[in-house]
Amino acid sequence: MTTPLFPGGVAVSGLKVYDWEAADGRCGGSPHLHTASSEGYIVTGGSGEVHTVSSAGRGIHPLAPGEIVWFSPGTVHRLVNHGDLELVVVMQNAGLPEAGDAVLTFPAAVLDDPVAYATAAALPEGDDATRAEAARARRDLAMRGYLQLLADLEARGDAALADLHARAARLVQPKAAHWQRLWRETVGAETDRTRDQLDRLAEGMPGLLAEASVARGERTPGPRGFGMCGRLHTWRWPEPSADAD
Repeated sequence: MTTPLFPGGVAVSGLKVYDWEAADGRCGGSPHLHTASSEGYIVTGGSGEVHTVSSAGRGIHPLAPGEIVWFSPGTVHRLVNHGDLELVVVMQNAGLPEAGDAVLTFPAAVLDDPVAYATAAALPEGDDATRAEAARARRDLAMRGYLQLLADLEARGDAALADLHARAARLVQPKAAHWQRLWRETVGAETDRTRDQLDRLAEGMPGLLAEASVARGERTPGPRGFGMCGRLHTWRWPEPSADAD
């Protein structure tokens, strides 16, 4: 049966990058990495940069309307806002990032303490001013760890990034079994569906074509939420039916 998931089982969101100044004088969001998912940016307005740390070393990638950049799991990335930077964000493995796939670059002592990490990463309930203050404090703590990482890279090279990856893997390990189930039920099912459809087409059969359908996402009501990198809006998608597999 066809699925109402966004094509490929990805997630999309609209992002207005924070314009808060950080400790290094640049404005922007919280540095972080994803442990299982790739992420892509489509720039729709303003200008800025994404600063990265990956197996290729450090990078600075200019962002302007029409630019597209993406990166794989393990890439530390930080959005820098030069003015009114807005993006469409495309995330692999819809559901996993929302379930904690991202790890903020907090100082090592916080990353090594799951309770301390959860406390530092969470945002309180409350009005926009309360949540904005907490999101900015979270960004500033991630910047502390990020600047320590950059200094450590200068001193120890690739070993510094390897240590961060090891800490991130230990931190998310308790969530991995849930992620495996979630992936099988969503993205994995989509992959199986495409494989089966290709088999039918190879036999000259229409397969799923008779079930062609259209789905529409509804923008989540209310003001933009507070994400790691900025204010974001999301869309609600129809739920897959119980027999979607």
